[in-house]
Amino acid sequence: MNKSSDLLPEGLEDRLPASAARITRAMRACLDVLDAHGYDRVRPPLLEFERTLASRMPAGVATQRCFRFVDPVSLRTLALRSDITPQIGRIAATSMANAPRPLRLAYCGDTAVIKASQLDPARERLQLGGELIGADTVAAASEIVTTAIETCQAAGLSGISVDFTLPDLVDTLAAQDAALDAETVEAIRRELDTKDAGGLKAVGGADYLPLLYATGPFAEALDALREFDKAGALTSRIEGLAAIAGRIGDSARITLDPTERHGFEYQSWLGFTLYAEGVRGAVGRGGTYRIGGSDEAATGFTLYLDRLAEGAAEPDAARKVYLALGHDPAAAAKLRSEGARTIAQIGENEDPAALGCTHVLRGTETAPL
Repeated sequence: MNKSSDLLPEGLEDRLPASAARITRAMRACLDVLDAHGYDRVRPPLLEFERTLASRMPAGVATQRCFRFVDPVSLRTLALRSDITPQIGRIAATSMANAPRPLRLAYCGDTAVIKASQLDPARERLQLGGELIGADTVAAASEIVTTAIETCQAAGLSGISVDFTLPDLVDTLAAQDAALDAETVEAIRRELDTKDAGGLKAVGGADYLPLLYATGPFAEALDALREFDKAGALTSRIEGLAAIAGRIGDSARITLDPTERHGFEYQSWLGFTLYAEGVRGAVGRGGTYRIGGSDEAATGFTLYLDRLAEGAAEPDAARKVYLALGHDPAAAAKLRSEGARTIAQIGENEDPAALGCTHVLRGTETAPL
């Protein structure tokens, strides 16, 4: 046999029982939290017409990360989704355009990208999230952030932290300075992205240097941002951040990096990243944005379930009971209703212990192996 024929493409992997079970438990816990907060689940398709999907995606991103091919039925180009959020925007703007606002929607599904990064080589992700559509307020943002934290906790994560950013920071500040042209603003944005103090001075952005140091633990960073914002251009954003932090309380550690834009290019005034102990990299992201095509305000978050499940606490193992031939079906059903897992005997030469069982049901009686 040619074993190379069984290889999977780079960035893709099988999830074996233990890993699949962790992901499934996390998914159920997260969806239960969203349901309890009034978020109705929708299930958009895995494939869409490329043009339709691109119309809802951030400018400059379009479908360049998506797998694309020609539909033999319509002869139009299809795209395999790389992100579910644009699909939620399409649903809100079309099928649910007349639904009462604010509209709360939840989702969970697979996504794939043509090429992943070196830091995150996975090309397939299980995305889960919630979107609050039709409101661009601090109350809406607070609900999304606190609900995101609660879903992470329900999935078994601990040591959760939230890192806030202000994606439109440079544009907001530049709007107050008529002397800055578009080219200089873009240069300032670029140097802030790289945290390059020397480069920032060289492009005429010396006034923005304090922003490089308004980072770190939330209270100190917010004070530094207030000190920088003497003209009051950021007052509403600073007050909004403080209000959201108040809602979070001690349920998560909070940090602030106001100039961070990577991954937040299409967010409006607020972005945030979620981290947790025992998980490599971010477990999720969120923020405020405008839905492509309709320009309706929305706030949402996305969790990366595959990654999140790595750090989730292991639940107590359920008792696994071997059902011997001739066992009582009612007794077996009762065991399952009490949380046990059952393995029914099929053949004569089975080994219950090798199958992971700790007990056996014979007739109506259960006993340890």
